[in-house]
Amino acid sequence: MNILLFDASDRVDELRIRVDDDRLRHLVAVHRSAVGDTLRVGEIDGRIGMATIEALGPQEAVLRVELQREPPPKLPITVLLALPRPKMLRRILRSVAEFGVSELHLINSARVEKSFWQSPLLQQERIRNYLLQGLEQAGDTRLPAVHLHKRFKPWIEDEFPALAAGKSLLLAHPGNHPPCPSTLTADTLLAIGPEGGFVPYEVEQFEKAGCEIVSLGPRILRVENAVSALLGRFI
Repeated sequence: MNILLFDASDRVDELRIRVDDDRLRHLVAVHRSAVGDTLRVGEIDGRIGMATIEALGPQEAVLRVELQREPPPKLPITVLLALPRPKMLRRILRSVAEFGVSELHLINSARVEKSFWQSPLLQQERIRNYLLQGLEQAGDTRLPAVHLHKRFKPWIEDEFPALAAGKSLLLAHPGNHPPCPSTLTADTLLAIGPEGGFVPYEVEQFEKAGCEIVSLGPRILRVENAVSALLGRFI
């Protein structure tokens, strides 16, 4: 945890916060904190700064906070991702937050197993928790927006045009395609399929919508590695 995140429910008053959950255990067990120590803090979806521990006990810690600056800027990227298996999604949610993605859309594909959409991981609170873990690692406070789309055809026909408006459109897909660019010249929408890529019909729909097909090379990567490799080109 490279930053301690808090929200309005943690505030004691305008200057102090109280923590009594996993953050307290992390302060004690990992940081070995003591009264008077300072640490980096941030208000979720707000500013970052420093805090001084004013009280520390087995049940709670009270910190005096001073928020001085804005968090690091987000990447101007909207990621469209075919819903991966739950175990992989946990890691991807953390990575998306770490890399500073501003918006994530989890979409259906012919190669997405129907059971994936029944996972408890897709509950908003579970998604939020994994995103917060990524923010804590990166020293960020602003949560990416996450949207779920269970039906591909109506989504790409009815919702995709508005989402794509004014953006550079990229579809990462295995095959002999131009390499993915390494710089961003405009707000970008990046679509990433399941392992093995989208099926031909889905690729055709993305192409009709104006997406340029790009590649990471001849190797077919696992989804989590493809996400990290693609986003790592832009930071």
